[in-house]
Amino acid sequence: MPMVDIDWLREHVEVPQDLTYEQLAKDLVRVGLEEEEIHASQVTGPIVVGYVVDAVEEPQKNGKNIHWCHVDVGERYNDTDDAGNKVPRGIVCGAPNMAAGEKVVVTLPGAVLPGDFKIEPRKTYGHVSDGMCASERELGLGDNHDGIILLRHYGFSAEEYAALKPGDDAMHLLHLDQPILEINITPDRGYAFSYRGVAREYHHSTGAVFVDPVTDLAAKAPVTQGVPEDHATDIEVAVEDHGPIHGVVGCDRYYARTVRGFDPAAHTPNWMRRRLVRATMRCMSLAVDVTNYVMMDLGQPMHAYDLDKISGPIVVRRARAGERLTTLDGKDRELSVEDLLITDSPDGQRGSRILGLAGVMGGLYGEVTASTTNILLESAHFDPISIARSARRHKIPSEASRRFERGVDFDMQPAAAQMACELMEKYGNGDPSPYPVDLNTAPRRQAIAFKASEVARVAGLDTPVNTISEILTDIGCSVAGGGNGIFSVTPPTWRPDLGEPCDLVEEVARLVGYDEIPVTVPPAPVEGAVGLSPDQRHSRQVADELAEYGMVETLSYPFVGDDDFSKAGLDRDALAPISVEVANPLAADRPYLRRSVLLTLAQTVQRNRRRGIDDVSIYELGHVYLRDPNAPAIPALPGAQRPTDDQLAALDAGLPKQPLHAAGILSGKAVRTGWLGEERDVDWTDALEAVNRVLDRLGLAVAIEQPSADQVPVSWHPGRFAYATVDGTRVGCLGEFHPTVNERFGFPAHTGGFELDLDLVFAAIDGKPIQAKPVSTFPPVRQDLAFTVPSTVSAAQVRDAIVEASGDDLERIELFDVFTGDQLGSGVRSLAFAVTFRSSSKTLDSKDTEALRRAIVDGTAALGAQLRA
Repeated sequence: MPMVDIDWLREHVEVPQDLTYEQLAKDLVRVGLEEEEIHASQVTGPIVVGYVVDAVEEPQKNGKNIHWCHVDVGERYNDTDDAGNKVPRGIVCGAPNMAAGEKVVVTLPGAVLPGDFKIEPRKTYGHVSDGMCASERELGLGDNHDGIILLRHYGFSAEEYAALKPGDDAMHLLHLDQPILEINITPDRGYAFSYRGVAREYHHSTGAVFVDPVTDLAAKAPVTQGVPEDHATDIEVAVEDHGPIHGVVGCDRYYARTVRGFDPAAHTPNWMRRRLVRATMRCMSLAVDVTNYVMMDLGQPMHAYDLDKISGPIVVRRARAGERLTTLDGKDRELSVEDLLITDSPDGQRGSRILGLAGVMGGLYGEVTASTTNILLESAHFDPISIARSARRHKIPSEASRRFERGVDFDMQPAAAQMACELMEKYGNGDPSPYPVDLNTAPRRQAIAFKASEVARVAGLDTPVNTISEILTDIGCSVAGGGNGIFSVTPPTWRPDLGEPCDLVEEVARLVGYDEIPVTVPPAPVEGAVGLSPDQRHSRQVADELAEYGMVETLSYPFVGDDDFSKAGLDRDALAPISVEVANPLAADRPYLRRSVLLTLAQTVQRNRRRGIDDVSIYELGHVYLRDPNAPAIPALPGAQRPTDDQLAALDAGLPKQPLHAAGILSGKAVRTGWLGEERDVDWTDALEAVNRVLDRLGLAVAIEQPSADQVPVSWHPGRFAYATVDGTRVGCLGEFHPTVNERFGFPAHTGGFELDLDLVFAAIDGKPIQAKPVSTFPPVRQDLAFTVPSTVSAAQVRDAIVEASGDDLERIELFDVFTGDQLGSGVRSLAFAVTFRSSSKTLDSKDTEALRRAIVDGTAALGAQLRA
């Protein structure tokens, strides 16, 4: 994100002298430029101005020459001799430009340089070096490490240089003690990737006077009109885009201008180097630094070519299949036919040699070097989509591509080139050509019909019409009309994000202040009784019951893929045609919407177990998506108008069914070892208990239907699976997963689960009030009854027989033991029930309970049950 230096910002807008970075961040966030971070300096002092008293050159055995220097660093920092007098510090320096009489930058013991490099006295080359004379790279001011900083070459006037005294604070002198503000720019406001844009926003926030630098530069920039017939323009340029993306030509403006007689040995001025370094840009050479500086200042990415290496015409075109380019970072890249290229035409072969990826990064050929004297400046406007795709395809998020893909001012190219030419002329003795080439096919901005009343309707702001007009004018729009509250607004060329009336409303709301927008909760239309619908209430009851059972609710993404099908033992080829496939899935390996909540719950259980949580009991209420291959196609609905009832019905008919399901998985230990030493693994009975609790909470009687082993779905254990039915309708399933499924998912043995179709469950609820029974005041009678029954008889059948035989006196029945063993014989098991009798009219005596017992024995005899002694 962009870095904002107050000193640089001050060139375009009036900034108070005492403005702090904290206050600047507050001012900018008011208009939507959020603070990312205020970066403190990586350098700590003491770092001071030093005067080299003497510098004795001492050749070394390794062939290196060093200087043994005495440097005056001021009364405060100088050394003290044995007599107590202040004397210059002794410093060893290996820089070739060290000389007596120079004023240098000295880092003293206790200073910390970038990279956490601490300065301490140390013995080297036979001397104790009590400090260090620093280079630009050592201070983080640039890449120059050829010698130490000589302050007489650092951009000071003669008077300023003479005023520098030993011991002066060099950190403040070189801006090393200054923080810098990093701001966050939203993608629609690319103009703020420049000091020009940030200064404009500071003006909007504070009212400070802003002067657009482009206005003056554009007035001085030469144009192609009026070029003498006997004098050609700088170089021929052509745009030959035969594969525009979405029909938009990749380059709609290409402005080129030459600078001849440039001094390749010219140095970048120190003020420019300092600003670029603080903006996190590497300083390379004057020509490259100037183009980068213009980009940071105005927001127009530029490129400099060695004119003597280029053969005209320059052709902007798409890449051809099989073409490759080695970019400036040294990487060889295979190009796509969508990539936009800058090419030249050696040997008369038009557009045959690639110079670079347009708007992203240049190639190795044609770049300016240490011997370049004639420069071609490129100042162009490229299609944002083309640049964004190329930058992402080749993974080159360059500073230029960041700006182009967000939208660059397409009317600024001559002004940007003019600024670069002036800097190269001033600091590199270049001679800018007055005859540029300007290939301009950029479309003009279309006026927007804007009703002032939209501000109140959309944003809720009661803003006067004149204020709206002033705001739109201040952001650079051309505003006409307004007499009847309707404006004709033409957005500025640097705001490609302004294209609709709602965009203008947003600008007005932003500059009036988001805090001025009234907080109004829109009324929700209510039909019928106020409150939760029956299904909403029942859903909450289900969630509450499972949570009270000790399970944890989760939410998972509803996406599944081939790996999930494989682990669950499901047939992918059978499921894919009836699954909803997402056109642009979040993950390529999970393109389908789930048909079962259990599949996505299994992903959550896996994740928890991988993080060391062994006992996992979770549930989820969520929708599943059941595609019907025979469903009609979904119609394309018209825009900007309400669909008809028939169109909405056709839309519903084409959509997949999306019933609400509740599912849970229980794994690990159901009971952990306590002080009694008891523990128990989860099994199918825990899943059954969860289903029983849920349906009982909803007032439904559940019946368990266990299919034969060959009818059990492949994901489940063939002997420990059942369907839950209500009034004969299957509403869900439960049991233990198949051992191979547990193994594939990494679940412990006996992991169980359940899944209920809540749409079917809720449909079975009649909603009638439940008639409560009077509470009997007579004492209960409890008995335990154990029956031996054939293994083919279910516990539910025996239970139903007991209930029917007991009549109204039965208050409670519970199965508490199931036993099989050799004592009972083959094909027989024992079922033990605890029953509680209570009469509403009398105290039950022994005769009554004996009669009930005989009735139960007779009633269960039809099932082959025998009461055990």
